[in-house]
Amino acid sequence: MVGVGCVAGDVFACARRLSRLAVGVLFLALLACGGQPALTSTSQAPPGANPTGGTWQPRAPLPSPRSEVAAVALGGKVYVIGGLTPGFAVTAKVEAYDPVSDAWEQKTPLPLPLHHTAAAVVGGKIFVVGGLTASGPGRDVFEYDPGADTWRPRAPMPTARGALAAAALDGKVYAIGGVSGFGGTNFSALEVYDPATNTWEVKAPMGVARDHLAAGVVNGKIYAIGGRLRSNFGTNLDANEEYDPQHNAWTAKAPLPTPRSGIAGAVLADRVYVFGGEAPTGTFNEVEAYDPATNSWRQLTPMPTARHGLGAATVGDTIYVVAGGVSPGSTDSAANEAFSPQPAAAEHYGPPR
Repeated sequence: MVGVGCVAGDVFACARRLSRLAVGVLFLALLACGGQPALTSTSQAPPGANPTGGTWQPRAPLPSPRSEVAAVALGGKVYVIGGLTPGFAVTAKVEAYDPVSDAWEQKTPLPLPLHHTAAAVVGGKIFVVGGLTASGPGRDVFEYDPGADTWRPRAPMPTARGALAAAALDGKVYAIGGVSGFGGTNFSALEVYDPATNTWEVKAPMGVARDHLAAGVVNGKIYAIGGRLRSNFGTNLDANEEYDPQHNAWTAKAPLPTPRSGIAGAVLADRVYVFGGEAPTGTFNEVEAYDPATNSWRQLTPMPTARHGLGAATVGDTIYVVAGGVSPGSTDSAANEAFSPQPAAAEHYGPPR
């Protein structure tokens, strides 16, 4: 008999684990019929793609293997927040990585264990918004002061949700999309938190409601990329929408070449980099970079470790890609891999739109 390993009271985790078992049964049936599911993405690069841009280096592994984390960079360090640990337990752990010493440090845990949460940095503080708890989706907002190594609660988000994205722009935190739980309601919501007044404001919703997406900010615009429907990785999306805060409006942009979800995003040199993801056939090692100036994508050197539910954060000219599940569903890893993009080249794929 196979145990689902659910956390008591966590109906969303239990539902997700049971769904993953159903997917496993389907794959066993495929194998019996001669099919062979892939362990990593088998997507093909479109004509003109350059899958050899940039280099990867292994770094000190995360002390606490996990997935479905949030990750941000602050003060030259990468903070990995919350997530799911082995056994599918929800954690409040916070660990900080110093690229200079290639070492990790334990920090004060979150006030509440969270997975599928999102985080952004404003004014030298980390703001964690939403996420899933042992009892369902949350509205909680917590502020972390790295100097004091302390957390404090702030005004709750209007819409309770997890598997959302967060971005910082002009001193405010933008909470984007999300879902009410596995198989639940998707949100197109865009809600904006102002730390100066400790208040929230509702803005124009995205055109495509989705969860497990990534977001990045380039030249005063927010890009919401990828994702899925109702937390089902069989419904991966290629959506790429640009939000203009001056006009409070969204515009569809060149789609993500490899539709995927459970991804991580990071910005470097005015480009949004998208890492990893999952699908019924396996996890993705794809790395694709979006250039808003040309509205085009470029495929880069794949990740050494394909995974989903990972985090990514930029320090200097390097993006650190941490944690994540190595196979679809409730898996985890201690991976910490450093990506250094090559200088922008002329090649891209997909015509500018």
